[in-house]
Amino acid sequence: MVRKHFGTDGIRGLANVAITPELALKVAQAAGVVFQRGEHRHRVVIGKDTRLSSYMIENAMVAGFTSVGTDALLLGPMPTPAVAMLTHSMRADLGVMISASHNRFEDNGIKLFGPDGFKLSDEIEAQIETMLAKDFALKLAKPADLGRAMRVEGDRARYIEFAKRTLTRNLTLDGLRVVVDCANGAAYKVAPEALWELGAEVFSIGVEPDGFNINRDVGSTSPQALVKKVREMRADIGIALDGDADRVLIVDEMGKIIDGDQLMAAVAQRWKEEGRLAKPGIVATVMSNLGLERYLEGINLSLARTAVGDRYVLEHMRQHGYNLGGEQSGHLILSDYCTTGDGLVAALQLLAIVKHESKPVSQVCRKFEALPQVLKNVKVTTGKPLEDARVARAIESGAARLGNSGRLVIRASGTEPVIRVMGEGDNLDLVERVVDDVCDALAESAQAA
Repeated sequence: MVRKHFGTDGIRGLANVAITPELALKVAQAAGVVFQRGEHRHRVVIGKDTRLSSYMIENAMVAGFTSVGTDALLLGPMPTPAVAMLTHSMRADLGVMISASHNRFEDNGIKLFGPDGFKLSDEIEAQIETMLAKDFALKLAKPADLGRAMRVEGDRARYIEFAKRTLTRNLTLDGLRVVVDCANGAAYKVAPEALWELGAEVFSIGVEPDGFNINRDVGSTSPQALVKKVREMRADIGIALDGDADRVLIVDEMGKIIDGDQLMAAVAQRWKEEGRLAKPGIVATVMSNLGLERYLEGINLSLARTAVGDRYVLEHMRQHGYNLGGEQSGHLILSDYCTTGDGLVAALQLLAIVKHESKPVSQVCRKFEALPQVLKNVKVTTGKPLEDARVARAIESGAARLGNSGRLVIRASGTEPVIRVMGEGDNLDLVERVVDDVCDALAESAQAA
């Protein structure tokens, strides 16, 4: 069936337009019914980020879950990976994170986790989609069997302790000056506290959420504020999280931004030396830089590529036994510890490497020279230009011109009516010409449709 609501990372859209209280209530009812397995009293863990609409959606979902007899345990503002961890730790039947991740406050979304703390499979999402599409007839709970809603105490401390325990017991961050940018989002309390408890001197920005300023000029998608603060405080490292703290970017002591590809390379090298890689390689998406692939080959590690989306990275990791993967955007999945991307845990692992090697972050986290990448979007509202013969010829010609010195990736966006064209290679001028040629062919096809 065609997926109307679920995308590559749950349900997401404009708050109170696409993501309405009615939809949130129905999703909660459907998910509550799907996960009512066994005779025990069922319960759901619900977390949220700091955007204004999260309160509205939370209340609607509480009504939905309790109406079908599922208890709702409310965490308040918490990172997505904390919700995943607590869902499993608290033996809940499922978990919910209300967030639109790195999007601005106008958007919101719903992410669902199974009792194992992993995001739902396509099959289970399809079950929920089917129930929503048919406007299913619910067997609502009897008055005496309604679910209860309650606030969870100590959830923040539990997650902080979990994050700290991913490091060896004797490791501290004493002597490190750290700037952390929490994007005015879900980690605005837990990230600074965890870093301080580990001994770092912490300077925080993006920790004053007001419902409207999540991801606004701060966070991993707008790291310039962090760059400025690192230079101002002469810090050793800057850590940029996004709105729900499942991704991270790093700024080194010179104020240079380090992306997820470089961070994966740094962790991969260290874990290889320590014998911690479950397989001799890592998993990333088609968007990761060719420079990462060449670097890994140089240290006898492989790079398995997947479609864009951390869920596809994780699926490949689970199916093939990898324990390290991620995305260029900063999703790092360390499956020895987490069931999803965790920006704080990933940052702590990088800090552990910095402490162990006693080198500046610029040396520890910058492992290769990235090849020039060019990414352009072509708006497509009608037709199927990727099936057009002219477009196919342009793509084939471009790939041939790049040869072994580059790559060409064309994909339809899962969230916008655009086709993304990415080219990379040793010769920037050639890459730009190839990308422009493909974009022109796509635009002509779209206009002709």
